[in-house]
Amino acid sequence: MRLALFIIFLAPAAAAQSSAEIMLQDYCRWQTTQIAERALAGMGSLEEWKARRESYREQIREMLGLSPLPPRTDLKAAIVGKVESEKFVVEKISLQSLPGLYVTANLYLPRNLAAPAPAILYLCGHARVVKDGIAYGNKANYQHHAAWFAEHGYVALIIDTLDLGEIEGEHHGTYRREWWWWPTRGYTPAGVETWNAVRALDYLATRPEVDMQRIGVTGRSGGGAYTWFLAAVDERPFALVPVAGITDMLNHVVDGAIEGHCDCMYPVNTYGWDFSILAALAAPRPLLLANSDKDRIFPLDGVLRIHARLKQVYKLFNAEDRLGLLITEGPHRDTQDLQLPAFRWMNRWLRKDDTLIDAAAVRRFSPETVKVFSTLPADQINTTVHESFVPAAPVPPVPGSKDEWGRTSSNWRGLLRDKVFRNWPDVAMPPNTRVTADRARNHIRVRLVEFRSDQAYQLTAVLLTDATQKPAQLSARILGPTDWQKWGAFGRQHFPEIVTEAGLDGSGGKTEVEVGAELRTGRAIALLLPRGVGPTSWPVEKHVQIRRRFLLLGQSLETMQVWDTRRALAALRTLPELVKTPVALSGSGSMSVVALFSGIFEDGITALELEGLPSRLAETGSFPNALRYFDLPQIMALALPRTLLIRSSKPSDWEWAVKVAQLAGGKISFS
Repeated sequence: MRLALFIIFLAPAAAAQSSAEIMLQDYCRWQTTQIAERALAGMGSLEEWKARRESYREQIREMLGLSPLPPRTDLKAAIVGKVESEKFVVEKISLQSLPGLYVTANLYLPRNLAAPAPAILYLCGHARVVKDGIAYGNKANYQHHAAWFAEHGYVALIIDTLDLGEIEGEHHGTYRREWWWWPTRGYTPAGVETWNAVRALDYLATRPEVDMQRIGVTGRSGGGAYTWFLAAVDERPFALVPVAGITDMLNHVVDGAIEGHCDCMYPVNTYGWDFSILAALAAPRPLLLANSDKDRIFPLDGVLRIHARLKQVYKLFNAEDRLGLLITEGPHRDTQDLQLPAFRWMNRWLRKDDTLIDAAAVRRFSPETVKVFSTLPADQINTTVHESFVPAAPVPPVPGSKDEWGRTSSNWRGLLRDKVFRNWPDVAMPPNTRVTADRARNHIRVRLVEFRSDQAYQLTAVLLTDATQKPAQLSARILGPTDWQKWGAFGRQHFPEIVTEAGLDGSGGKTEVEVGAELRTGRAIALLLPRGVGPTSWPVEKHVQIRRRFLLLGQSLETMQVWDTRRALAALRTLPELVKTPVALSGSGSMSVVALFSGIFEDGITALELEGLPSRLAETGSFPNALRYFDLPQIMALALPRTLLIRSSKPSDWEWAVKVAQLAGGKISFS
């Protein structure tokens, strides 16, 4: 399935696409183009770059979950064994980058060092080494790199990754497990890998054998990506060789490279970065950007675009000689053609040695030989670190006065807009409302209201009114896939143009009699179909990777569904009979949360009806970073003073919001 998806996005002409897929692809291309154009734009001088650089560094720390930086607690470094060889000794080392967060490592030490030596931190890529159910760590697979450096006079520290170490943590929260709360928490395993690398440098600084002025960092694939992240947040690495670890947003999102990568490759992209900004933070340090020409998950065209942007930054420093580009023949593999130039680059910049390489990198040891733990530590948090690495906001005290709540709510609204919904379109384009169908049947008037939500998405809302009277109130209902299913039978009778899914039979949905009776009370009904629902839905097997694309764009499917809801309401308000009509907005399940956020941002909504509202944001889709600041009870309070009706939810879950309503006005009721 992964290969099929990659072909669809990389070569859309190779297979017939639905209009929904074409619209999604157009959206992805529009967004990635915008992101690329913004990246490093307007940077004409070294002074301008330096003025931006610290701001960029703070942004990437935040997007990795490293702002503020975790405390530099005792590493509790332990040498648990040694392996002797002719030219070097291997120390088997356990570190704790945080209490209970273990980093298993091997330190390769040349024999007979007369003075502190240059050091290499080798960051492993994805290579699972398991025998009989026992994990040996990916350091066993990549050991030949560290061994070569030690044989040639370097101290080399190689560390395991979180998910493929001796204690196997998790890199696939969204990819495999659909833990969409990870970005809502502001968590990415890329942050853990970066922090472990920072602490590995801290450990090297304690070793008398190491010259900390001559530190090189390298790794391939995931290790290449962590090299970029480490260089962005830490200035201690001097020479860098990230191998097959970066490409641009176009490759990831439009061409589908994201489908070959787990979550550890990506920050929570709050600030809408292209990867060229991440790369630029390595300047002006000696940097060799290495890749092969047939790498399908780091395609060459994107690598070359990154290098072109990097070249501009190095030119500002008058340091073009410090930037290298290595392209070799081959697929995404750890080839000798990629290894030897990396060795030469480190020799050139850390040892002032430009002689030819006359020895290959060779694995010396069995996985058992370099394993650190005989028994895994009982106090490890590696397997659960995603639950604590980025702290969730504690429940705040209820404000003591209406004025205090006014200040708090204003601050929280700003945080929502800046940290959660930051990457909505900068300017809301006119909805270009167009009624594409207008018919009546059994006194039910049906209009299909087509509108533009953004540059790429053209959506349709269904407006139902009584054919004989003007509505006094609008009941706008955000439909999710399950809700849309329930309208199937009615839709096939009244708006067949957009009821295209097979099997949409309307089980348990509204009947014509029920809808007609409701409309005769003077209420109009609008069915809102945000992206991913109804006419713009995509096959369920593509859902995970499409959702991950939205996240990489600095959004989420749900944040954009909130945007679509707001644009649908704007379009409906262009109809003369709805210009001043009060609006009650409703949603059920996951769409109840979309409705709640929409109600916060839309002034024209007088009431919210929320059914099956989860009590915690972690139980629904993704709203990036929100849990770093508040949870659903606090968000509910932001919708006040609108009237809120909560169905099928425990009142005890919402005591915080109810107390604010008593203080600041508004009404929250339950049924």
